[in-house]
Amino acid sequence: METQRGSTSLQWWSLLLLLGLVVPPAAAKAFSYQEAVLRAVDGLNQQSSDANLYRLLKLNQQPSGDENPNTPKPVNFTVKETVCPRRTKLPAEQCDFKKNGLVKHCVGTVTLDQTTGFFDINCDRPRHVRRIRGLRKFFRKSKEKLKKVGRKVKGFFRDVLRRVPYLPG
Repeated sequence: METQRGSTSLQWWSLLLLLGLVVPPAAAKAFSYQEAVLRAVDGLNQQSSDANLYRLLKLNQQPSGDENPNTPKPVNFTVKETVCPRRTKLPAEQCDFKKNGLVKHCVGTVTLDQTTGFFDINCDRPRHVRRIRGLRKFFRKSKEKLKKVGRKVKGFFRDVLRRVPYLPG
Protein backbone atom coordinates (compact mmCIF):
# COMPACT_ATOMS: atom_id res chain seq x y z
CA MET A 1 0.00 0.00 0.00
CA GLU A 2 2.89 2.28 0.88
CA THR A 3 4.47 1.81 -2.56
CA GLN A 4 1.17 2.51 -4.27
CA ARG A 5 0.89 5.86 -2.45
CA GLY A 6 4.48 6.67 -3.30
CA SER A 7 3.93 5.96 -6.98
CA THR A 8 0.67 7.98 -7.00
CA SER A 9 2.49 10.90 -5.41
CA LEU A 10 5.26 10.57 -7.99
CA GLN A 11 2.67 10.53 -10.77
CA TRP A 12 1.11 13.76 -9.45
CA TRP A 13 4.49 15.48 -9.30
CA SER A 14 5.31 14.29 -12.80
CA LEU A 15 1.97 15.57 -14.09
CA LEU A 16 2.50 18.98 -12.45
CA LEU A 17 6.00 19.22 -13.90
CA LEU A 18 4.73 18.29 -17.35
CA LEU A 19 1.92 20.87 -17.16
CA GLY A 20 4.43 23.51 -16.05
CA LEU A 21 6.50 22.85 -19.16
CA VAL A 22 3.55 22.79 -21.55
CA VAL A 23 1.59 25.82 -20.29
CA PRO A 24 3.43 29.08 -21.08
CA PRO A 25 3.95 31.48 -18.20
CA ALA A 26 1.50 34.36 -17.83
CA ALA A 27 4.29 36.91 -18.42
CA ALA A 28 4.77 35.69 -21.99
CA LYS A 29 1.44 37.11 -23.17
CA ALA A 30 1.44 38.90 -26.48
CA PHE A 31 -0.36 41.99 -27.70
CA SER A 32 -2.55 41.80 -30.73
CA TYR A 33 -1.16 43.60 -33.77
CA GLN A 34 -3.60 46.49 -33.26
CA GLU A 35 -2.80 46.76 -29.53
CA ALA A 36 0.92 46.97 -30.33
CA VAL A 37 0.26 49.77 -32.83
CA LEU A 38 -1.91 51.63 -30.29
CA ARG A 39 0.95 51.43 -27.78
CA ALA A 40 3.30 52.79 -30.44
CA VAL A 41 0.89 55.72 -31.03
CA ASP A 42 0.89 56.36 -27.26
CA GLY A 43 4.68 56.39 -27.35
CA LEU A 44 4.66 58.81 -30.28
CA ASN A 45 2.35 61.11 -28.33
CA GLN A 46 4.73 61.04 -25.36
CA GLN A 47 7.72 61.90 -27.58
CA SER A 48 5.89 64.49 -29.67
CA SER A 49 6.45 68.22 -29.23
CA ASP A 50 3.11 69.03 -30.89
CA ALA A 51 0.41 70.74 -28.81
CA ASN A 52 -2.26 68.03 -29.21
CA LEU A 53 -2.42 64.24 -29.05
CA TYR A 54 -2.61 62.07 -32.17
CA ARG A 55 -5.01 59.16 -32.58
CA LEU A 56 -4.94 56.18 -34.92
CA LEU A 57 -6.89 57.04 -38.06
CA LYS A 58 -6.09 54.06 -40.29
CA LEU A 59 -4.16 50.83 -39.75
CA ASN A 60 -3.00 49.10 -42.89
CA GLN A 61 -3.28 45.33 -43.09
CA GLN A 62 -1.31 43.17 -40.67
CA PRO A 63 1.54 41.30 -42.35
CA SER A 64 1.25 37.52 -42.27
CA GLY A 65 4.14 35.37 -41.25
CA ASP A 66 6.18 34.93 -38.09
CA GLU A 67 4.01 34.37 -35.01
CA ASN A 68 6.90 34.92 -32.57
CA PRO A 69 5.91 37.94 -30.42
CA ASN A 70 9.59 38.96 -30.09
CA THR A 71 10.12 39.26 -33.84
CA PRO A 72 9.69 42.86 -35.08
CA LYS A 73 6.59 43.21 -37.27
CA PRO A 74 6.40 45.91 -39.96
CA VAL A 75 3.64 48.47 -39.40
CA ASN A 76 2.10 51.08 -41.65
CA PHE A 77 -0.56 53.41 -40.26
CA THR A 78 -1.96 56.94 -40.29
CA VAL A 79 -2.59 59.17 -37.28
CA LYS A 80 -4.60 62.39 -37.03
CA GLU A 81 -4.43 65.26 -34.56
CA THR A 82 -7.13 65.32 -31.87
CA VAL A 83 -8.71 68.12 -29.87
CA CYS A 84 -7.04 66.89 -26.65
CA PRO A 85 -3.93 68.71 -25.47
CA ARG A 86 -0.82 66.61 -24.80
CA ARG A 87 -0.99 67.24 -21.05
CA THR A 88 -4.45 65.63 -20.77
CA LYS A 89 -4.87 62.46 -18.75
CA LEU A 90 -7.33 61.00 -21.28
CA PRO A 91 -6.24 58.21 -23.62
CA ALA A 92 -6.03 59.40 -27.22
CA GLU A 93 -8.77 56.90 -28.21
CA GLN A 94 -11.27 58.94 -26.17
CA CYS A 95 -10.42 62.21 -27.95
CA ASP A 96 -12.29 63.47 -31.00
CA PHE A 97 -10.38 64.21 -34.17
CA LYS A 98 -9.62 67.88 -34.68
CA LYS A 99 -11.37 69.44 -37.67
CA ASN A 100 -8.64 70.06 -40.27
CA GLY A 101 -6.13 68.45 -37.88
CA LEU A 102 -2.69 67.38 -39.00
CA VAL A 103 -2.48 63.93 -40.58
CA LYS A 104 0.76 61.93 -40.45
CA HIS A 105 1.68 58.67 -42.18
CA CYS A 106 3.84 56.41 -40.02
CA VAL A 107 5.95 53.33 -40.80
CA GLY A 108 8.27 51.18 -38.72
CA THR A 109 8.30 48.04 -36.61
CA VAL A 110 6.69 46.83 -33.37
CA THR A 111 6.99 43.69 -31.27
CA LEU A 112 3.96 42.00 -29.77
CA ASP A 113 5.56 40.77 -26.52
CA GLN A 114 4.01 42.60 -23.54
CA THR A 115 7.09 42.45 -21.33
CA THR A 116 9.87 43.25 -23.80
CA GLY A 117 7.76 45.03 -26.41
CA PHE A 118 9.27 47.95 -28.28
CA PHE A 119 8.55 50.08 -31.32
CA ASP A 120 10.61 51.94 -33.87
CA ILE A 121 8.29 54.29 -35.78
CA ASN A 122 8.90 57.25 -38.07
CA CYS A 123 6.13 59.59 -39.19
CA ASP A 124 6.34 61.85 -42.22
CA ARG A 125 5.61 65.56 -42.21
CA PRO A 126 1.96 66.54 -42.09
CA ARG A 127 0.14 65.92 -45.36
CA HIS A 128 -1.94 69.06 -45.60
CA VAL A 129 1.15 71.28 -45.43
CA ARG A 130 2.38 69.72 -48.67
CA ARG A 131 -1.04 70.13 -50.24
CA ILE A 132 -1.08 73.85 -49.41
CA ARG A 133 2.40 74.26 -50.84
CA GLY A 134 1.25 72.42 -53.97
CA LEU A 135 -1.88 74.55 -54.26
CA ARG A 136 0.13 77.74 -53.83
CA LYS A 137 2.44 76.67 -56.66
CA PHE A 138 -0.56 75.72 -58.82
CA PHE A 139 -2.26 79.11 -58.32
CA ARG A 140 0.98 81.02 -58.96
CA LYS A 141 1.52 79.20 -62.27
CA SER A 142 -2.15 79.62 -63.22
CA LYS A 143 -1.92 83.36 -62.55
CA GLU A 144 1.20 83.64 -64.75
CA LYS A 145 -0.50 81.72 -67.57
CA LEU A 146 -3.64 83.87 -67.37
CA LYS A 147 -1.53 87.04 -67.56
CA LYS A 148 0.24 85.65 -70.62
CA VAL A 149 -3.08 84.77 -72.31
CA GLY A 150 -4.45 88.21 -71.38
CA ARG A 151 -1.46 89.94 -73.03
CA LYS A 152 -1.93 87.86 -76.20
CA VAL A 153 -5.67 88.66 -76.37
CA LYS A 154 -4.98 92.36 -75.79
CA GLY A 155 -2.29 92.32 -78.51
CA PHE A 156 -4.62 90.56 -80.94
CA PHE A 157 -7.36 93.19 -80.56
CA ARG A 158 -4.81 96.01 -80.77
CA ASP A 159 -3.57 94.61 -84.11
CA VAL A 160 -7.13 94.16 -85.39
CA LEU A 161 -8.00 97.76 -84.49
CA ARG A 162 -4.87 99.05 -86.27
CA ARG A 163 -5.81 97.26 -89.48
CA VAL A 164 -9.45 98.33 -89.53
CA PRO A 165 -9.91 101.94 -90.63
CA TYR A 166 -11.80 104.13 -88.23
CA LEU A 167 -15.28 104.74 -89.52
CA PRO A 168 -16.95 107.81 -88.11
CA GLY A 169 -20.36 107.05 -86.97
